[in-house]
Amino acid sequence: MKTFPFLLACFTAVLGFASGLSAAEPAADTRVFELRTYTATPGNLDKVLARFRDHTLEIFARHGMENIAYWVPADAKDGAGEKLVYLIAHKSRDAATANWAAFRADPEWKAVSAASEANGKIVAKTESVFIAATDFSPMPRAGVAPGAPRVFELRTYTTPEGKLAALDARFRGRERALFTNAGMGHFGYFHPLDADKGAGHTLVYVLVHANRDAATESWKKFRADPEWIALKAETEKDGSLTTKTESVFLTPVDFSPTK
Repeated sequence: MKTFPFLLACFTAVLGFASGLSAAEPAADTRVFELRTYTATPGNLDKVLARFRDHTLEIFARHGMENIAYWVPADAKDGAGEKLVYLIAHKSRDAATANWAAFRADPEWKAVSAASEANGKIVAKTESVFIAATDFSPMPRAGVAPGAPRVFELRTYTTPEGKLAALDARFRGRERALFTNAGMGHFGYFHPLDADKGAGHTLVYVLVHANRDAATESWKKFRADPEWIALKAETEKDGSLTTKTESVFLTPVDFSPTK
């Protein structure tokens, strides 16, 4: 009988086709990230942190938000002792709108919020920036790396009009490799999505250092690197690619999924 060999051959072919599909390149990561900063009312940062630790992260996850990293600034000039900075992800911008609506309507959140603010507001100011990963960015995922807790550095570059593409090209090319050579790690590179938050002329990125002293040494090594000096000169023959550079050192909190 030829039926069984014929069926076996067909089945093998189907398996081969399915294997080919599974080996294909994974779909592009289309997540939308949200970088949020909360400023606590005087003396209430611990209460804000406790609310996130005990309740908020779990409720976020319930409503489709991916908890990635939670930090506090390391320096007083950047809000140490009064600010919480965190990064979450949504499947899309529309999903973000739906996620926040569901979160705010959640009975548990309403009860937690009311209980935590029985003696007054604990958050004085909330800031949110929607950002998308650049094509040269590693895709941020929650995780505790060897050597954790590490120090993270949030950097924001503002460019002159029309210069963002040139800045991106420099990062896409050699600048990130020179960071690596100097001992820095890469967490993510992003562009704001909204015009009022810097879309079209802002690059936001997060570097990783073993500790604060290591960060100092890495930047010293990077800035003295002859290849960086030559690259900067070559790419800025027609003027600087940045008009403003901001740096904030961040320390992961105990409940951060990333350390």
